[in-house]
Amino acid sequence: MEQETEIEVLVAGPEHEKYVDTILNTIAEAAKVRGTGIAKRTHEYLTKKMMEAKAVIALTKDGTFAGFSYIETWENQQYVTTSGLIVHPDFRGHHVAKRIKDMTFTLARTRWPHAKIFSLTSGAAVMAMNTALGYQPVTFADLTDDEAFWKGCEGCCNVDVLHRTGRKYCICTAMLYDPTEHLPAKIPDEVIERIRKIDGKE
Repeated sequence: MEQETEIEVLVAGPEHEKYVDTILNTIAEAAKVRGTGIAKRTHEYLTKKMMEAKAVIALTKDGTFAGFSYIETWENQQYVTTSGLIVHPDFRGHHVAKRIKDMTFTLARTRWPHAKIFSLTSGAAVMAMNTALGYQPVTFADLTDDEAFWKGCEGCCNVDVLHRTGRKYCICTAMLYDPTEHLPAKIPDEVIERIRKIDGKE
């Protein structure tokens, strides 16, 4: 029996706030194990992403946390990032990361069809998934100039490299998806309706 068939990957909502502390702890532990940097986020920050339908969560049938990722927009929604991809150690090796990545990517393309989607990652698995989705390696100069995005790197243990290079490169690899080269995406109608209600309030 494959574990992946027992896990549901869905757009997170307010009802999933109870998982935020578990998500943050899982991210912190993964960073320690890898010895790589990661942008630190707060409970309030991830909760807001859930409220705005800008996060994806993976849960088992009995409600056990399996994985998570969230979306951010920059420069008046000209750029989008799918960030913070994490899978709990108990569920690694069962394609959960790919399912989460596919869902966040589709959600981003549906909500912001003309935005460029980019990724900064030091993980080989994420690079492989990005490549399969159509991302291309780029220089940091091809990414957003939004200072709010780069401020997120301040919590990373490698931020000194970013500073020393004048933000030209760092430990992470930059990858970019150009929507003009690909077909439209599709997200479930009930999620679209929820997004319309949320966007109408912003």
